[in-house]
Amino acid sequence: MAKERFPTTQAIRKLKEHGVDFSLHPYKYEEKGGTTVAAAELNVDEHLVTKTLVMEDDKGHPLLILMHGDKRVSTKALAKARGVKTVRPCDPQVTHRHTGYSLGGISPFGTRRPLKVYVEASIMNLPKIYINAGKRGLLAELSPRDLARILNTIPVNVAI
Repeated sequence: MAKERFPTTQAIRKLKEHGVDFSLHPYKYEEKGGTTVAAAELNVDEHLVTKTLVMEDDKGHPLLILMHGDKRVSTKALAKARGVKTVRPCDPQVTHRHTGYSLGGISPFGTRRPLKVYVEASIMNLPKIYINAGKRGLLAELSPRDLARILNTIPVNVAI
């Protein structure tokens, strides 16, 4: 049987560059389906699917926040953790400009510009996570320890 081939994205390059032990999991992408569809397609708990959200503070500084698929981000708590007045999601065009990725395919690895990466602290206690590999319909399974090692993540408690 032939080995399944996947596109090489900036995220995959970054994972390989850092020697991360990961596996790729394709799924049928559905517009606005989010982590619910990905988890169902891969038959995994949505809590293990980690979404990458691009936000900016009141001064226009971008940041990434990694959150459980079945949770939302309290922007108020994130702003407080960051020490700013407000934090809000970026528009899709701004998101692409900062990351090089399109909505539905945003990975925290291999972003166009280096961004501060905040992570919901409880993600670090999971045995494994599924996170976008830089393309719609493709997740990478890896250890949260590798996530922290590569991205120098800042743990926060901002889940709703």
